[in-house]
Amino acid sequence: KVVKDQGVEVIAVNFVSPFCRCNRNGGCGHEAKAVSEQLGIPLKVINIFDDFLKMLRAPKHGYGSHMNPCIDCRILMLKKAAELMQEIGASFLITGEVLGQRPMSQRRDALRIVEKDAGVLGLVLRPLSAKLLPPTIPEEKGWVDREKLLDIAGRGRKVQMQMADDFNIKDYPCPAGGCVLTDPAFSLRVKDLIDHDELTMEHVRFLNHGRHFRLTPTAKLVVGKDEKENAALAALATPDDYLFAPPEEVPGATAVGRGDLAAPQARALALGIIARYFDKDKIGPKATVCVRHAGREETAQVEPFTDEEAKKYLI
Repeated sequence: KVVKDQGVEVIAVNFVSPFCRCNRNGGCGHEAKAVSEQLGIPLKVINIFDDFLKMLRAPKHGYGSHMNPCIDCRILMLKKAAELMQEIGASFLITGEVLGQRPMSQRRDALRIVEKDAGVLGLVLRPLSAKLLPPTIPEEKGWVDREKLLDIAGRGRKVQMQMADDFNIKDYPCPAGGCVLTDPAFSLRVKDLIDHDELTMEHVRFLNHGRHFRLTPTAKLVVGKDEKENAALAALATPDDYLFAPPEEVPGATAVGRGDLAAPQARALALGIIARYFDKDKIGPKATVCVRHAGREETAQVEPFTDEEAKKYLI
């Protein structure tokens, strides 16, 4: 909006990654779509799932406090934006970054690293902090008026929120950010997938659901926490997965087993763990577990694990 008001034609780009939670209602792209329509700015949505997962396995500039590869993430997005810039004949890039707002990716040195590694040195205008940064090519060439740009710095959001109010922009992402890779518990699940060479979209889709247990190096169990998650896990399960559930008359969790669940050790662990999440008042010393795999259904009798036994395998 700041740049558009200078008479510059602006096209918005929304990058969709597997780990974005910044949008509240319609999934990634919801607020971007609403705001771009409100401001009369064309929107291009770019899926970076595959490129992101490849980068996440071994980011050149490392991770933040958890599994967040913030600098490499920025580089990836700017590379994709530069490709679009060439494709449509745009002159430069703009971002909403604020100097010092993010501890890893928005330091002064990090901003320059991102530009250099993305191959867009001098072409990235950051209107909110432009007066605190060296002049960019768009400013030097007079495409934008540097005096009409801003000098925001630090982690506060009061100025930006006031600007949004002045522009009558009501529906914007939460200030705290939406990348789940900064969440400690979620990061452990991601690291487990990387450590076991399982970082694929098929596995990533399960990360937002349930409790995750590493049974063996080649087998994993995801246990639903409530009825909604039970349904989600059942919907995500493939014919190759093992679907564990209680009998109809017994309330309890649904679980999806992935990998080598035919191995006796893994299968025994999966049955003991899932039975722990059945209604204790509805089962005796042993629980009946319904197992579905490859179109076949069977039942197994198993002694439920205790909390302490189950926690040994919790990721």
